Amino acid sequence: MDITLAHSSDLPTVRACAEAAYEIYVERIGQKPMPMIQDFAEPISQEQLWLAKTGPLEAPHTGEQQFMRGFALFYPRADHIHLENVAVFPSAQGLKIGSSLIAFVERQARNQGLKAIELYTNIHMTENHTYYPHLGYEEIGRGSENGFERIYYRKEL
Repeated sequence: MDITLAHSSDLPTVRACAEAAYEIYVERIGQKPMPMIQDFAEPISQEQLWLAKTGPLEAPHTGEQQFMRGFALFYPRADHIHLENVAVFPSAQGLKIGSSLIAFVERQARNQGLKAIELYTNIHMTENHTYYPHLGYEEIGRGSENGFERIYYRKEL
């Protein structure tokens, strides 16, 4: 898998990934989650959005084109990196692409001399309540922001 910086030409695929990845949460939350309505053009222009690309998922052949499977949107804040969003197309979920993207973000933080990663998840995205702690993230708070109930996590590096 390659992780590369997104470009403006990737915007339609990023939007499609966010829509597909977060669709399962619309009913639980009662509205579209923030990643489904976010404008990704600005983070792409500010070099904050990175793509995970692999070859074909079935019958890979040498030299075939790579396909975007997911993305991570992150940026530095004070002593840490804020991980705004990680999304993986449903067809590629379960292949550790999300975990690979998070590991990439952690490497970027270390390379920049930052001390931690912080992120939040919607309280209704219950799968994340065990996923992030499994990766070493600790809950640091809960609150309401922009009409969404969130759980905040931090991982010291």
